[in-house]
Amino acid sequence: MKNGNTGMNSKVDEYVGKAKRWKKESEILREIVRGCGLTEEFKWMHPCYTYKGKNIVLIHGFKAYCALLFHKGALLKDSHGILTQQTENVQAARQIRFTSAQEILDMAPFLKAYIHEAIEVEKAGLKVNFKRQTEPAFPEEFQKKLDEIPALKTAFASLTPGRQRAYLLYFGAAKQSKTRESRVEKYMQQILDGKGLHDR
Repeated sequence: MKNGNTGMNSKVDEYVGKAKRWKKESEILREIVRGCGLTEEFKWMHPCYTYKGKNIVLIHGFKAYCALLFHKGALLKDSHGILTQQTENVQAARQIRFTSAQEILDMAPFLKAYIHEAIEVEKAGLKVNFKRQTEPAFPEEFQKKLDEIPALKTAFASLTPGRQRAYLLYFGAAKQSKTRESRVEKYMQQILDGKGLHDR
């Protein structure tokens, strides 16, 4: 759903309009990204910008910062050294993080350059070479909940492999069964809501 001929997505209008944190920052980022000729869409509950149907960049906010997430950021040159790997398990995506509107305005020329580079990466059909990762085990405490609650099992199976992996690593990292159990309890609703470990 688009508004008129502006190419602005009404769901993104709603997302930015309702934003309690990073509202001004999201508005500026949206303007910068839209100025680069990408299609505005709304995916994974966030503004997402595509080129011929391929995901280029996403705007998202966290507690401590908001960010532009480049889906194939690992392939960008990062000539200004501003890309961040969210966690060591993230192979393709990279973020540029911001904590103020002024910071975004100051970096606008760099951001446009990175977005154009990301479009070129997509045009060239470049792909990230994913390293094969050993699959983390399902902690016993989590498996028990999945067996007990069919809806939880279905919700977990519907998550992206990266999100599933993050949960399994987080649950399994706790040394004591009691801690693993409380971690599972804490994040059950988030899984049922279709969200990843770090989604808010």
